[in-house]
Amino acid sequence: MQHVTGLVRDRTKTEILLTAAEAFPAFERAVLAAESEIWASFRIFDLRTRLRSSEARAIGSTWFDLVADALRRGVSINLIISDFDPVARPSLHRGTWAAVRQVLAAGEASGAPERLRVCAAMHPAVTGRLPRAVLWPQVAVSLARTARWLNARDPVRRISALRDMPGLAGLLRIGPDGRVRARPWRLPVLHPATHHQKLAVFDRQKLYIGGLDLDERRWDTPDHDRPGAETWQDLQLMVEGPVVREAQTHLESFLDVTAGRAPPPPQRRLLRTLSRTRGRPWLGFGPEPVTQEILEAHEMLASRAESLIYLETQFFRDTRLARCLARAGRMRPKLSLILILPAAPEEVAFGRAWGIDTRYGEHLQAKCLRILERAFGPRLFVGGAAQPRRHPRPSHDGPDAAGPEGKDGPEVFSGADEPAEPMAAERRGHVLGAPLVYIHAKISIFDDTAAIVSSANLNGRSLRWDTEAGVLLRNPQDARRLRERVMRHWLPADPDPRYLDPAQAATMWRLLALRNARRPPEHREGFVVPYDLKAAERLGQAVPGVPEEMV
Repeated sequence: MQHVTGLVRDRTKTEILLTAAEAFPAFERAVLAAESEIWASFRIFDLRTRLRSSEARAIGSTWFDLVADALRRGVSINLIISDFDPVARPSLHRGTWAAVRQVLAAGEASGAPERLRVCAAMHPAVTGRLPRAVLWPQVAVSLARTARWLNARDPVRRISALRDMPGLAGLLRIGPDGRVRARPWRLPVLHPATHHQKLAVFDRQKLYIGGLDLDERRWDTPDHDRPGAETWQDLQLMVEGPVVREAQTHLESFLDVTAGRAPPPPQRRLLRTLSRTRGRPWLGFGPEPVTQEILEAHEMLASRAESLIYLETQFFRDTRLARCLARAGRMRPKLSLILILPAAPEEVAFGRAWGIDTRYGEHLQAKCLRILERAFGPRLFVGGAAQPRRHPRPSHDGPDAAGPEGKDGPEVFSGADEPAEPMAAERRGHVLGAPLVYIHAKISIFDDTAAIVSSANLNGRSLRWDTEAGVLLRNPQDARRLRERVMRHWLPADPDPRYLDPAQAATMWRLLALRNARRPPEHREGFVVPYDLKAAERLGQAVPGVPEEMV
């Protein structure tokens, strides 16, 4: 991979934005400062999100007002919002089209709708006919469940919801009585991949990039002093320099690349995952990878690491990357690895229903962690984060409860009618008696020489199927500054320097996590606690024949 093999020296300026409390105001100020154009692509983009910066609040209260103001000032906006498979993700599909309506309404309110271009973009890759036939029972269950959810609404809300679910037009029908019924014998097209990236470019001069979408669910502060179900640890970068030009090119081209109409343009600093529809319509669960630069950069940098690899990720489920890291650990006896994960997947920690897709993901994560454990031994620390206060009451309910009524509808493999396991979810909705901190950041740091900040989780889906984008930081000062910022965030105030020493950090973090595990939550130091690997193994279930990229 030519664009990451050489050291890239440039005048890049990088601002680290930890949690939405720092990222959202910076994002707002960049919109306010834009003079001619904004290009952006997000998985979720909700204009009902409140404005946080004083500068933005001077013109309105929500992102609806901010977008309308930018258009009114003469700024053109090109916005791509991810669309989702309407069968597997009905609530996200509905949310996308509701968001498009919001943006179009902001355009009308601005008086300059001609300056706005917004589209809902479904990844064009489709599942082959044979796998679709195998999945038909789960598809029928999901459609029936969506129909029941719609019928539980009053007629006005039902019609309103259907308006924002255009992908189900041929799969649901409205009977003479006004009730919705599924067409169970239809074999729908399934879209297994999504555009998962989160980035914006302002006047071709400034890039906002990382793992953070725009909605109220993503709001959190570095203190995480909120109910566990409302925490959201994430990180964005605001970057100036040559990478901005590459990000602009990517935003202008990725729809053509994923549609198979164009090859990916060459890049040096921007890392991407891009895929397209496979040529064989009968076979294949998912798309054909086109470029896997984020995965390849991780593999290359891991192979060169000598002292410490630090990773924060929502999921660690890719066995190929796990084996690559394990090889590095076996070859270099002084190399340590710190891996920070959420205590449980969001649907397990806070949701009411989950099925075989969740269990398969937990199986893969436990398998990957065992691979690392055998290679690194005591040089590995796998941890999570919990708030230093007692959990107010045992509960697994949260704002993202699974199902069509929540933010995430069922996956094809969700087993939507399978009974939930609330006791398991309840145990993992808090950690050792304290509310967890839900980790969504995607950060990888190697020896203070290089770092990757992206939208990609460390799972097969993000590393091979979904559309992802990230930045490769090759300036050692940027890498060290990033490492110390994110590590200090989890540590007690004024930490012992050994916690930040690459040669001692893994051992020191393990000791800290074990001390915290033995103490009451209110007496703990920082946020660091051990990750419960055995809980993941108890929930996990292998699914032979299903590719890792599905979860």
